[in-house]
Amino acid sequence: MTSTDAFFDKLSAMGYNARLGKVSGSVRIDIRGDGGLRQWRIDIDRGHLRVSRDGGPASAVITCSERTAEAMVTGGMNGLAAINRGEILVDGELALALQLGRLFPARAQAGARARRPDGGAR
Repeated sequence: MTSTDAFFDKLSAMGYNARLGKVSGSVRIDIRGDGGLRQWRIDIDRGHLRVSRDGGPASAVITCSERTAEAMVTGGMNGLAAINRGEILVDGELALALQLGRLFPARAQAGARARRPDGGAR
């Protein structure tokens, strides 16, 4: 099982997330890799989450590589920065896709800021 699979399993078990309490809509995530296309769909109803492997239509569709997906779910990549670099493509409601970013772990602080040799931040 990949970190991405574990992330979506955790979301499915969560059922509700207060950070999305005012959010409703559907987001499909298309992950392209050597094994072909893997899809997840997250239906959000005022914070209530339903996760499935449904490839049907959604309000927002996020497309990325397996490498990018793994980095996102482990906190190794910032989603907005990845969108700006073209590593993540969003079709449909960008605002909804950005709200979904609340579900991903924050980028690890170690290495997020350059440090001077004396330990101070640059």
